[in-house]
Amino acid sequence: MDIIRIIIAILLPPLGVFLQVGFAGAFWLNILLTLLGYFPGVIHAVYIIAKR
Repeated sequence: MDIIRIIIAILLPPLGVFLQVGFAGAFWLNILLTLLGYFPGVIHAVYIIAKR
């Protein structure tokens, strides 16, 4: 299941984080990072998924 979440995180980073943690602070941080730049959002999303 983590492989699918990582693929989703690469395509849509906030969705990948949402599937992992829901509406927690990491989700809102990921939206901010994705708006500031796509790659920081992807890195953060993969980190959140790999960490849990």
